[in-house]
Amino acid sequence: MPPPLADDLRAAGIAVLDAGIGSNFVQSLLTHAPDMIILHQDTPDAEMFEKASNVAQLSPRPVIVFTLDPDADNIARAMTAGIQAYIINGYSPTRLRSVIHLAQARFQRDQLVREELAQVNQRFEERKLVDRAKGILMGTRQLREEEAYRVLRRVAMHTKQRIGQVSQRVIDAARYGEAINRAGQLRMLSQRLVKLYALTEAGICKPETAALLADSVSLVDDTLAILVRSLSKATFGDLVEAVASAWQVLKRLLQAPPQASRFEKVDCAAEAVLLRSEHLTDNLEVSGFATALHVINVAGRQRMLSERLAKASILAGAMTGTAAASACDVASGAAEAIADGLDYLGSLPLTNAEISADLAAATATWGDYHVALTRCGTPEGLERVAELSERLLDQFDRLTTRYERAMQAFVN
Repeated sequence: MPPPLADDLRAAGIAVLDAGIGSNFVQSLLTHAPDMIILHQDTPDAEMFEKASNVAQLSPRPVIVFTLDPDADNIARAMTAGIQAYIINGYSPTRLRSVIHLAQARFQRDQLVREELAQVNQRFEERKLVDRAKGILMGTRQLREEEAYRVLRRVAMHTKQRIGQVSQRVIDAARYGEAINRAGQLRMLSQRLVKLYALTEAGICKPETAALLADSVSLVDDTLAILVRSLSKATFGDLVEAVASAWQVLKRLLQAPPQASRFEKVDCAAEAVLLRSEHLTDNLEVSGFATALHVINVAGRQRMLSERLAKASILAGAMTGTAAASACDVASGAAEAIADGLDYLGSLPLTNAEISADLAAATATWGDYHVALTRCGTPEGLERVAELSERLLDQFDRLTTRYERAMQAFVN
C-alpha cells in the first residue's frame, strides 16, 4: 500500500494495521485479523489475485483493490477472486469512506448468499441421506416409505438430532454391518476350503465337493473385490490387502490336485487367511455401534467355527503324530466355542420370531452334528459330517444376515 493511501485512510479515521503485503501476507492476515483488506496496485498480477483468493478461503472479509488497469479479463478475475470493490483509475481521498461502505455492503450480501447456498446444499445432502436411510429401513423392517420416515423423525426428536444425522447413523450401521458380514465370510471360507480339499482327496461326494470347492474360491475373490470397493482405503486398505496377500498363497496351493501329504501346508496357509480376516473383522467391529456389530461378528464367527470343526475333525483322522493331535485340539476348541456362541446368541434381547426360529434350528442341528463327529472315522461318517456342517453353515449364515438387518432397530 503506497504511503499516500495509508495516510489518507488514517486521515479518514480508519486504523491501518499493516502497510505492506509481502511474502508473509497470509501470516500477517491471520496475525492482525483486519476488518478489511485494501490493496493498491497499478497493474494487478497473478500473485495479487491469489492473495485475494486466500483471503476468501482462509478468513473471509471485504477486499478493495485500487488500480489503473481497465482490462476486462482482470475485472472478471477480481470478481472470481472475491474482491468486493475493484476501483479503476486510482482513488480519491474524499471517496474512500463511500468505497469502503460499498465493499462492506457487497461483502455482507455475498456472505448471505453463501450461507443461503450452504443451507440449500445441506438440505439437499440431508434429503439424499434421508432417502437412503428410508430405503434401508424399508428393506430391513418391511416398512412403507412414510412409516420409515416417521421412524427417522421420531428418533431425531428423541435424541435431539437433525434427521440427517440420524439417517447417517442408519447408513453407517448398515455399511459396517454388511462389511463385518462379508469379512466374516472370509474367515469361514478359509476353513471351508480346507474341509472341501480334504473331502475331495478322500473321495467323499466327489463331484459335489469339487463344485463347492470351486465356488468357494470364486466367492473369496468376489468378497475381497467388494470389500476393496466399499471400505475406506485409508482406514482399512492395509487390512484388506493383508487378507488378499495371504489368500493368493492359499489359492495357489488349492490349484494343485488334493493330496494328503499337502494337508498340513494347505491348512497353514488357510490359518494365515483366517488370522488376517479375523483382524479385519475385529477392526470393523470397533469402528462404531460396537454392541450391535459385536452381535453380527459373533453370529458370523459361528459360520467359521462350524467349518473349522469339520475341517479339524477330518484332518485329525487323515494325519498322524503331532499334526493329528493338533487337529484334535483345534476341533475340541471349535466345538466349545460353538456351544458358547449359541449360549450368547440365545441370551440376547435383540431377537424376533425369525431369529428365534433360526436359532432353535441351528441348536438342533448342532446336536446332530456333535453326535456325527464321533463317527467321522468311516466314509459314511465323513459324509454325515460334511452334510451337517453345510446345513449348520447355512443356518448360521441366515442368522448372521437376520442379525445384520435387526441391527437397525438395535442401533436406533
